[in-house]
Amino acid sequence: MGRLFGTDGVRGIANESLTASLAYRLGRAGAYVLTGEGARSPRILVGMDTRRSGDLLESALVAGICSVGAHAVLAGVIPTPAVAHLVRRYGLDAGVVISASHNPMEYNGIKFFDRNGYKLPDALEDRIEELLNDETALPSPVGAAVGTKIRCDEAVNDYISFLCGSTKARFEGIKVALDCANGASYVAAPRTFDALGAKVRVIHNTPNGININDRCGSTHIEGLKKFVVDSGADIGFAFDGDADRCLAVDERGELLDGDKILAICGLYMKEQGKLEKNTIVGTVMTNLGLMMMGKEHGISVLQTNVGDRYVLEKMKEGGYNVGGEQSGHIIFLDQNTTGDGVLTAVQLLTVMKEKGKKASELSAVMQSMPQVLVNAKVNNAKKEHYMEVAEIREAIAALQEEFRQDGRVLIRTSGTEPLVRVMIEGRDLAHMQRRAEDLAKLMENYLQ
Repeated sequence: MGRLFGTDGVRGIANESLTASLAYRLGRAGAYVLTGEGARSPRILVGMDTRRSGDLLESALVAGICSVGAHAVLAGVIPTPAVAHLVRRYGLDAGVVISASHNPMEYNGIKFFDRNGYKLPDALEDRIEELLNDETALPSPVGAAVGTKIRCDEAVNDYISFLCGSTKARFEGIKVALDCANGASYVAAPRTFDALGAKVRVIHNTPNGININDRCGSTHIEGLKKFVVDSGADIGFAFDGDADRCLAVDERGELLDGDKILAICGLYMKEQGKLEKNTIVGTVMTNLGLMMMGKEHGISVLQTNVGDRYVLEKMKEGGYNVGGEQSGHIIFLDQNTTGDGVLTAVQLLTVMKEKGKKASELSAVMQSMPQVLVNAKVNNAKKEHYMEVAEIREAIAALQEEFRQDGRVLIRTSGTEPLVRVMIEGRDLAHMQRRAEDLAKLMENYLQ
């Protein structure tokens, strides 16, 4: 059996692979490990996104937390980064989020934060996994020692207060369009920008439990592009289901992905003397255009494995304060300990306001190299073994040789879905698309 934890917690189809039983056992083991394996009366913040299965999993998770003598503090529907912030603000012992982020609604997930608001290192996740099936190692207190649940009705307001305090700018006169993906940002994002003075227009902020990420949000940016142009907005922001990602759209309807947001905000921070060691941390998926921008402006761009947890590890290790991914996970470590979509939007709009430039003008600081990304849908048990198939191995080698001179090829497995991702960067977009699709089809044929 493979490792239960992926790159962003435990995920699966709710009530199928991610069952109430598993959520209960994760609550027990997670609460025990994260509170020092024996701490007295620890308190754990629990947040969730808008999926229908959230109620099911929250009930089971909270039961597990209470069963080891810990107390669950229920924040309700709230962005993932809000939990990371509020754990620290409230002085709690740990945090848990029930969300599958950008995945379709039938999926859900459980991810943990420590008392400092950081996602867990592999060693702690391994310890939780070790205890899942070892009931004898976990306490089962009785009577007054059993844990309780406490509702925290002020959580969203406290998170909004934090977001508003992250900037000194006011946004009067700026028209901002928001796509909340029918997810966890549907309250916090509009209210934040309204409080900061912007003229706010919102789409996809009527969650019903089944429409999260459904042809909306940061994974389906086309709707926001059209909405920005049709509404005459100055800029648009799209979040994913749990609002730890943000992508932007300029006034012309053109995408500003995570790399461009890093370029704009990183350069502004350097000009303000606030970019630690004049360094931005990206990933192996980072567009070469960001590195070219960095070289031109005296900014180093470092690369890690894909996953915001790896970006964060590099940032903490090297003392850097901004990093992120092309997908829109942007970490402003001076403000929060994880990717924060609404915070990212506030920071980008602050640059736009302070520089007095249109979003399209800011975007011009970086010229993106053409990239294509094609997903091969494969058997989840086989996705890590694609290089063991001779035909796939030879096709990858040939593709890498083909693009060696003026591009690059990157193959990686998804940490949360049964996918192998094929990325090609180069000059001829149509040719790259055909070659990526050919390799993806080959993988699908051999890895079912």
